[in-house]
Amino acid sequence: MSYTEAQKKASIKYMSEKTDDIRLRVPKGLKDKYKAAAEERGKSMTQFIVDCVEKELKNA
Repeated sequence: MSYTEAQKKASIKYMSEKTDDIRLRVPKGLKDKYKAAAEERGKSMTQFIVDCVEKELKNA
């Protein structure tokens, strides 16, 4: 799939206006563990991590 320059610019604009960036560093091996857990649930790794954090906040 090829994107036009306008589509690329629109995507970059959306990401900068609507999302925050969080860098997460984990010990070696955990990335693969988290990725596998996310895939088992049919989610992206990002969505899996966000869901886990939100669940923890609800239970706090």
